[in-house]
Amino acid sequence: MNKQTLIKALDDVAGIDHQVADALALVGYPEPRTAPGGFPALLSIVVNQQISKEAARAILGRLENLMPGTTAEAFLAQPDEALQAAGLSRPKIRYGKGIAEAVASGTVPIEDFPGMPDDEIIAALTGLKGIGLWSAEIYCMFSLGRPDLFPGEDIALQEAMKRLKGLDARPAPKLARELALGWSPWRSAMSVFLWHYYRGAPA
Repeated sequence: MNKQTLIKALDDVAGIDHQVADALALVGYPEPRTAPGGFPALLSIVVNQQISKEAARAILGRLENLMPGTTAEAFLAQPDEALQAAGLSRPKIRYGKGIAEAVASGTVPIEDFPGMPDDEIIAALTGLKGIGLWSAEIYCMFSLGRPDLFPGEDIALQEAMKRLKGLDARPAPKLARELALGWSPWRSAMSVFLWHYYRGAPA
């Protein structure tokens, strides 16, 4: 989603939700978010789990030096010792190789994702160890540009929704998703906006 589309989407939502209109006036428009796709994106999801962004960036840099392009086939060809030396833990090596095998074999048809519906992609990705619902939805939103997803498990989104809607407490994932239905077909744009609002709005 480019900047122009993001602005249009948020303006459309603001036209039907006065709280969004007020929030836009307060913090302005966010920058769009995009990400590359394919196996490197899935590996990055696994690498980033439970460590700082700085540490993950360093590990991904070492992996890129080890195997430029970081294809599924190249990852499978690496001995575990080399991947450990790059900074991957044993569980993350196991997850990475499982994902690489699924991509290389076509069990997870990542090349076909652009033509597949969201629910089928999410089902394929969450069938992989190391990829949960949040990660699958983020992949669809930013690597595939899908416009109408809302990762309700995200705590920052829950907190931003609490502030935006004047709720007494952060909504649970199910309630957050239900509240976001009113923003369809632009829930992905609203997710980007709420992350922006979370950082810029008064608590």
